[in-house]
This record gives sequence, C-alpha cells and structure tokens, in this order.
Amino acid sequence: MINRKHFFDAVRPMHGDKLSSKQVVNYSVLLNEWEAKWSDLPIEYFAYMLATLHHECAKTVEPITEFGPKTYFAKYGKGTLAKLLGNTALADGYAFRGRGWVQLTGRRNYYVASKKIGVNLVANPDLALDPTIATKILFNGMTEGWFTTKRLRDYMVKGVFQPVNARRIINGTDKAALIAGYYASFLKALTK
Repeated sequence: MINRKHFFDAVRPMHGDKLSSKQVVNYSVLLNEWEAKWSDLPIEYFAYMLATLHHECAKTVEPITEFGPKTYFAKYGKGTLAKLLGNTALADGYAFRGRGWVQLTGRRNYYVASKKIGVNLVANPDLALDPTIATKILFNGMTEGWFTTKRLRDYMVKGVFQPVNARRIINGTDKAALIAGYYASFLKALTK
C-alpha cells in the first residue's frame, strides 16, 4: 500500500504547495488503480506514468484536451501524419485530437483504446477525459505499447529504470529530461 499522507505531502510542492479537492480525487483514482490491478509491476513504472501525466496535463491532475485552435489540428488530418494516426478525413485531425492523461491522438489510437478497454471512444472521443477511462488508457497504453510500440518494460535495464529514454513511449524525446525530473519526485512520493 502506498502511504497516502506521505504521497500527498510529497506532491503538494509540485502544485504550488496546495492541492484542490479535485486533484486529490484524481490522484486517488490513479493510486487506487495501481493498488488494485498493477502493484505487482515495478513502482518505477507508476512513477513514470505520473510524471508523464503531470507533463501532458499541464500539471493540472485533470485529463485535458490538447491545446490549440481548430486550424492547428489540420496537420493531423492530412498527409503522412494523418496516415500514421489512422485519420481518414481532414476533420479527423480535430475530432481525434489529444485527450486524457496522455493525449490520446488519432482515429487509430482511439479505436485501439476502445477495443482494449471496452468503451466506444471513436463514437465519443470526449470519454477519454473521464478520469477513470483516462486512467485505463494510461496504464494499459504505457504497459502494452499502444502509442509508439514502446512499453515501460523496454526501459527497465538490469533492474534500473531509464526515465529519460522512456519518453519514447509517448512522444520521442520531447521534454525527456524535464519529465525524468518529475519522475524522480514521484518516485520519492511513492516509496515511503
């Protein structure tokens, strides 16, 4: 069991020394999921998941929709990027823009997540903003390699987790060192 008092005391400084009731509830959803179904995995995995969502959700501890005007998402609706994401129409770029803890993006990823967790995200992409659904996407996606084919276990080398390289699970090496710093803070929060 994760020591909740220690955890909340440790993460509070990452949020300006205060946590809203909604942040406490959302962290609790994540902690409960870990303890109920995933705690047989290395705690480093969970620390990295939390570091990832801390970055991807702009430190809000709320599943969010990717920032940007509607025109920004046209890049996801045409060309090579659209093909990689499984988008079949220009409007798919906006319809299947990033949502949730990890910014699930693209028709193909919404379809895969739908099949894996049993919720029709293709018909209703905003369901990825529900904390419970976003948590299932986070845990399953990062352990199974849904997003880039890279998985958490790919970055556990001889018993040592590689947090900088683990960024490849979600988004290449974008902000990898920054997220590795968050990882160190979350690991301390989880291990007392």
